[in-house]
Amino acid sequence: MNLLGASLGHWTTAGTGVTVILPPPGTVGSGEVRGGAPATREFELLSPGRMVQRVDAVVLSGGSAFGLAAGDGVMRLLRSRGIGLPTPFGPVPIVVGMSLFDASVAADPPVDFAAGGEAAVSAALGDKVLGGRAGGTVAAGVATGRAGAGTGATTGKWRGRLDPGGLGVAFGRAGDASVIALAAVNAWGDVIGADGRPRFAPSSAAVPAAPPFPTANTTIAVVLTDAKLDKTGCHLLAQSAHTGFARALHPAHTSYDGDAVVALATGAAPDGVDLEHLRAVTSQVMAEAIRTVPTDPAG
Repeated sequence: MNLLGASLGHWTTAGTGVTVILPPPGTVGSGEVRGGAPATREFELLSPGRMVQRVDAVVLSGGSAFGLAAGDGVMRLLRSRGIGLPTPFGPVPIVVGMSLFDASVAADPPVDFAAGGEAAVSAALGDKVLGGRAGGTVAAGVATGRAGAGTGATTGKWRGRLDPGGLGVAFGRAGDASVIALAAVNAWGDVIGADGRPRFAPSSAAVPAAPPFPTANTTIAVVLTDAKLDKTGCHLLAQSAHTGFARALHPAHTSYDGDAVVALATGAAPDGVDLEHLRAVTSQVMAEAIRTVPTDPAG
């Protein structure tokens, strides 16, 4: 799949992983958190009112708050290549991170500095598959399902189930602009099909009386477009991506989820893209990406 000038790499090990997106130079970004239990890095600088416009990398990881350490490995790699916000003391890479909760939280460490570095090297060099120093394997390209940050993801936990989760991806167009959505789906709720029914739970299943698994959740996602947008436009795009969450997950944005989206705009498409058209397509594409999680629990 054409990633609109960005590159993507995974680090994957038993039960968890890291996914790194390296956008092209000049990419503008913003984002929004709607879940009540986020694990994020550098999210405040994505606010439209903040000074920094650029985003040099986005890191999706398992391991809950521990997994945010993967961003340090990405920062070190980018700085070694002279990439980052120029300062009198050298470049400071703008690396945004989002983590989901998986069983690797019990490991020591669940996801670490080296894992992020391995995934970033994979993305930057386009390596296919090789041994990872952090104990897993790394791969370039848009692997889905049980790969990278989606390796330990599950859904349907509000029913006391561990239904399939993982990485999903979808593509769409709004006039001359393209949109790609990548989601690591680890929701407390169900994945909802286009027909409005849960994909994995029985369609007649009632709302559970005493939902379990109140802390082991979160869906995190990236929207990438080649439209020319400023930070405010990217923020609106992230909001529309959350509409896709609400269409394809039920319940979505709960206090048990850390649901978060980063929206990136490379600016490579021709001028004249209608923002509201782009937002409508983004909502649809994000819902499609969430629905592409594999039906096989081992997927």
